[in-house]
Amino acid sequence: MEVGKYSVGLDIGTTKIVAIIGRENEYGKIEVLGIGKSKSLGVHRGVVNNITQTIQSIQQAVEGAEASSGLKIGSVVVGIAGQHIRSLHHSDYITRADSEEVIGEEDLDKLCNQVYKLVMLPGEEIIHVLPQEYKVDGQAEIKEPIGMYGGRLEANFHVVVGQVSSIKNVGRCIKSAGLDLGNITLEPLASSDAVLSKEEKEAGVALIDIGGGTTDLAIFKDGIIRHTAVIPFGGGVITEDIKEGCSIIEKQAELLKIKFGSAWPGENKDNEIVSIPGLRGREPKEITLKNLSKIIHARVVEIIEQVYTEIKNYGHDEQKKKLIAGIVLTGGGSQLKHLKQLVEYITGMDTRIGYPNEHLAGDSDEEIASPLYATAVGLLMNAVNNENKKKTVENNEPQIEEEGELVMAGHEEPAPTPQAAKTKREKKSVFDVWSEKLKDFLDNAE
Repeated sequence: MEVGKYSVGLDIGTTKIVAIIGRENEYGKIEVLGIGKSKSLGVHRGVVNNITQTIQSIQQAVEGAEASSGLKIGSVVVGIAGQHIRSLHHSDYITRADSEEVIGEEDLDKLCNQVYKLVMLPGEEIIHVLPQEYKVDGQAEIKEPIGMYGGRLEANFHVVVGQVSSIKNVGRCIKSAGLDLGNITLEPLASSDAVLSKEEKEAGVALIDIGGGTTDLAIFKDGIIRHTAVIPFGGGVITEDIKEGCSIIEKQAELLKIKFGSAWPGENKDNEIVSIPGLRGREPKEITLKNLSKIIHARVVEIIEQVYTEIKNYGHDEQKKKLIAGIVLTGGGSQLKHLKQLVEYITGMDTRIGYPNEHLAGDSDEEIASPLYATAVGLLMNAVNNENKKKTVENNEPQIEEEGELVMAGHEEPAPTPQAAKTKREKKSVFDVWSEKLKDFLDNAE
């Protein structure tokens, strides 16, 4: 594969910003060429609240990735999260002019695009329209209606909605950092691409991504995404509680949490004590690990219960909607000791920690296979998929390249790849229309 055919994922989180450069190797796995990360300063609970600081952090992460890979970054795929994200269910139908003709791609596009015309609350915009299942002339539970005859085509949709201003702010930061916005995708979707197997998505699984500022949830069943939610708490509030409860500074609280923290207080003996140096000549503080665990436990239980409420809202208790593969925990917060056991205890569902190594090439750096990088790896996979689709479309079009930097040649409607066959329609109509709109907006705002 020539140099220059590489893609970039950019994860703008509350605690860290990660830029990851990679490409697909000949075995269809993702080969990571470079990674850069920086402390995220201008983001609060997944939402940009300081443009200048966020731009600096993005530039720092991008420079790190460029230095470690020796490549130049042009276009990036970005994740969007934050407490402004909500999802709703919607059914829609179209009546076809000629029922003697088979249903084709354009019918599904027409139906999807109709959903985009839904009237949202002021200041909100539809990010994703994800078809659940179709009905043709009243025949229900059709997964793939293409090639069938019918006059009336109906579908149930999972619609993800976000605040226009928050999305534009992210776009603004990317542009000001000197990058092109290739695509925007919902972060829980990106994480799920990186850590879930096909079998799990079929059997039914809930992915819980515990980040610094938010906890993202994505539920799959029968291979289709059924429910998404963003809960505005993450690892940051646990650190905050330790800081308040033990009267120590944030840096010490974070270290305590990572090194000695546990979500299960019963694990610690009463006489286990850790001593923390005092500030400027003050006496050192002594904290019992049991107390530390109690503080962490209280907050973690609250987060898990909120997530579990969302899982129940989806209808996990119904026989048909049962999530057989249980829960997969990922994100930096999933590395907390005994969290898996606590989640199993509260929800009664099988739980495992999700590592994003399923789609990575065998010789990848061990650090990248950490749950911390699940979203970044998922965004990189999304970028690689888009690149492949664009290549399929542009087979007969010359690719424009400048010193190894990939410049997006006329943002064409991507053609499908087998792996993305199920989601190709929503990606095509959603992202291209939507990214175009966003890009136009940002260009005009210059």
